[in-house]
Amino acid sequence: MPHESAVYTHGHHESVLRSHTWRTAANSAAYLLDALEPDMEVLDVGCGPGTITADLAALVPDGRVTGLEHAPDVLEQARATAAGRGLDNVRFVTGDVHALDFPDASFSVVHAHQVLQHVGDPVRALREMRRVTAPGGIVAVRDADYAAMTWYPAVDGMDGWLDLYRRVARANGGEPDAGRRLRAWARQAGFADSAITSSATAWCYATPGERAWWSGLWADRTVASAYAGLAVDGGHATTGELARIADAWREWGAREDAWFGILHGEILCRV
Repeated sequence: MPHESAVYTHGHHESVLRSHTWRTAANSAAYLLDALEPDMEVLDVGCGPGTITADLAALVPDGRVTGLEHAPDVLEQARATAAGRGLDNVRFVTGDVHALDFPDASFSVVHAHQVLQHVGDPVRALREMRRVTAPGGIVAVRDADYAAMTWYPAVDGMDGWLDLYRRVARANGGEPDAGRRLRAWARQAGFADSAITSSATAWCYATPGERAWWSGLWADRTVASAYAGLAVDGGHATTGELARIADAWREWGAREDAWFGILHGEILCRV
């Protein structure tokens, strides 16, 4: 298949949306917020259920935000999110980040959260994001880095989860360790070193509620989401192995001293 046509590993099972709807501009795009101005035109690539998109729309009340998603089904939820907040400066469309259906220099800011790890050609995606950004504007990207994820305690089966996920993601055409590669990809896409500001931030799950939520959604995702089907159909794991990994997640989440950290790479690229 063409290099750019990667498969979205997670899909949009309820266990996936449970995670996506938790995301806000504050916990997922803080590195961008100081650059926003009230009248900006913003494109949010890979908007999913629209929680970050809605936050961005609230922060540019005199501008407009376009949420773009490759999978149309989840946009119904995104529209409901925006409508529930009374936002009238946001719209949602379907599209492909490798070939954005917008004229050159259409937006002040183009933002993508947890997107480039799932696409087949992240450099081409960044070139497209740059093309539709106006001179003086910003391309903002944040991605997790799976190899840098860390947790305590070392429950049997958790290392197997990480190894399996990275193998499945790469077999689907993605790069699960995207966070560390963002700067390199931006340079390959034509951004000068001086135009790129790199940073890193982390999510941390440690309270009883946080670890129950995080372990529960990953236990469910491991056996019931599109990822589970891709793991089995691709010959990476059996249903029994997935069940054992789900049990490991639940065991980890039940530990009173459990802690999980997720490192993210971030880039702000001036056009």
